[in-house]
Amino acid sequence: MNRERFIKQRRSDWQTYETLLSRLKTSWFSKWSSRDIADLSRLYRSICYDLSLVQSREWGQRLEQYLNDLVAQGHNCLYRSPPQSPDLVWNFLARGFPRLLRKRIGSFLLALGLFLIPFLAGTIAGAMRPDLAELVVGRESLDQVREAYGKSFYEGFDTEFAGQRTSMAGFYVFNNVGIAFKAYSLGSFLGIGTAFILLSNGITIGMITGYVISEPDLTNNFFSFVITHGAFELTAIVISGAGGLVLGQGMLFPGNMSRGASLRHHGQESLQLALGAGVMLGIAALIEGFFSPMPIHPMIKYVVGSTMWILVILYLSLAGREVVTTEESP
Repeated sequence: MNRERFIKQRRSDWQTYETLLSRLKTSWFSKWSSRDIADLSRLYRSICYDLSLVQSREWGQRLEQYLNDLVAQGHNCLYRSPPQSPDLVWNFLARGFPRLLRKRIGSFLLALGLFLIPFLAGTIAGAMRPDLAELVVGRESLDQVREAYGKSFYEGFDTEFAGQRTSMAGFYVFNNVGIAFKAYSLGSFLGIGTAFILLSNGITIGMITGYVISEPDLTNNFFSFVITHGAFELTAIVISGAGGLVLGQGMLFPGNMSRGASLRHHGQESLQLALGAGVMLGIAALIEGFFSPMPIHPMIKYVVGSTMWILVILYLSLAGREVVTTEESP
């Protein structure tokens, strides 16, 4: 396929996507229909693929920039702050989001299993068979892990630290949100795509972790780096997966509702889960960018990281619960 034929075949989808974005940008999140969410997810994925194709075939900077702008607009549309008062946003994050997650605990536990089981299996296999980790993940990726964690991050705080960490924080936001968005949006394929993303990421991350365990000179740097932001990042990816499974549930099991009503109901709740996970990923990116590589004693990072895990678990388990008081009899 040449450049002209590619543009001719794909132009209608790009125009449809632009029209959809222009409408959703000016509407409330609660007004988005399940059809809007499904269309946005489908078109976003296809345009991401278009962008990668254009980049790999070097079909011109102008076309690449146009598609890159479309991808960025779609991301911003989904993860932008709701046009509501700060109090409503705070109430959602402080109470509504953890309540909704507990309401959808079945989907969360299923997503957790789809990620955690292959992660543990991959970790054990990678630790026992580093050659298997190389086969699954690739030698280039493992070489990058060795290069990243085989030496000290920084010797002190300076302008180089500040500049590099600021740019890396932005990269982590884009990368982490990309994984979570895939886990969520692929729920539109009856939840099958979401399950695949969770399984594949569980295996990949597990294999890398196992490989690190098999290399003692990497272990301390690696675990002291990931323990703090991992509390937010890994949990958010699982929550995004739960959102995708909720979306798939609305399609497969409408219950007593019509399929359209089921999609609207489940679609709205799945989007709220994805938005809450997006906030957690933003926090994870800031920690990963600025705290995780700090030149401080690893034990401090382990203590802070353990505290973050406890806080995340307590937040998701207890935040938003009604306090029940009983009056004593006279």
